[in-house]
Amino acid sequence: MKMQLRVLNKARKYLLIFLIPLLFLYALFQGGFVSWFLFYSCLPFILYCVALSFYPLENLKVTRELPKNVFKVGDPIKVIVTVKKSFFLPVFYFLIEENFSNNLHTTDQQGFTKELILTGFKKECSFDYIIPKLPRGEYFIHSLTIKIGDPLGIFESKIKFNIVNRFVVFPQYSELYYRALEHQNNQGSTISSHHYQRDISMAVGIREYRSGDRFSWINWKASAKRNEMMTKEFEELQSNDLFVIMDCTQNELFESIVSFTASFLHTVLKKGIQVGLLTNNKKRDSFPIRGGEGHFQKLLYHLAKIEANNTSPIEMVLEKDLRFIQQNVSYILITTNISKNLVEKASFIKNREGSFTMFVIKAESMVVSESEKSLISIANARGVRTIIVREGNFNAAFTGGDLR
Repeated sequence: MKMQLRVLNKARKYLLIFLIPLLFLYALFQGGFVSWFLFYSCLPFILYCVALSFYPLENLKVTRELPKNVFKVGDPIKVIVTVKKSFFLPVFYFLIEENFSNNLHTTDQQGFTKELILTGFKKECSFDYIIPKLPRGEYFIHSLTIKIGDPLGIFESKIKFNIVNRFVVFPQYSELYYRALEHQNNQGSTISSHHYQRDISMAVGIREYRSGDRFSWINWKASAKRNEMMTKEFEELQSNDLFVIMDCTQNELFESIVSFTASFLHTVLKKGIQVGLLTNNKKRDSFPIRGGEGHFQKLLYHLAKIEANNTSPIEMVLEKDLRFIQQNVSYILITTNISKNLVEKASFIKNREGSFTMFVIKAESMVVSESEKSLISIANARGVRTIIVREGNFNAAFTGGDLR
């Protein structure tokens, strides 16, 4: 079918050319005012259509501009399309049609895909349109199609320009009122949840060799004097490194999970704390513990594209994937559901690593059930701090949560 349309478009040029002598012969043999009037009145339109049929559309210079490539959820996106002619022949109109990617089409932006511009003798023309309130994600505008034609609609020609524009809509995030996480001990008092690492650049003493000590820690001079293996004793430094696990189970609060995770990462990284991320989506993406703005942009880009396509329960992730985290860090789990099995897995990690905190996201009107309150009490008693965070009130995560 497409091949037949191409042949018909090419044949149309020659049909228009042959239409002039046919009308001339008709007026010549028919004679009279009417036939000659018909010939002279149709002649300008036919000549214009013939000229348009040979118009070099491939010589048009077409650009599409976006003010930036990164947006936040809710930001309006202004797109500017400019067309420059390199041929003097006036064009009555340009009909420009945008070719969006599939995920952009699903956002009900059909009203912005076409634009009719009456150009005339203008050498350059442009138009802009606004795409409002896109959800988070990565989007592409692949190409655009330009059509030209005459005022009577006798002739039409089109061409497709492959101009690819990519932009990313990041999830909504904000800076939270952050303070160092604490745990409840059995007596009800609070103790800071810090981990300690050895500063191997500063030796503060010596001690007997123990199994597991590094070979480089051996103090050979002291070992020779005492005739037994002695190792250096190092000063211990606090470590505030965090490792965040985000639950990607499909539910109506998933966007809130993404937004809270982005806000949490933004806050702790801005305070100089190093953080890693694990998401239990289909690919099970993991990011090492790093710091800085560049690391945050990398994590934010991942959160912009992530989908709720969880294929395994979060408990399985805690059991298998965290074995590969070698550093002594505080674990943060962000989820929407709490279960007995989850509390047990978190307790095991807490006893092994020393720190585990769960943020459970709930809707503003959602009531915490008695079974959930019981599980939260059990988790806190085992040293796993569990906090209910209400949708739209993320700052309460660091002031004790909301057990309504």
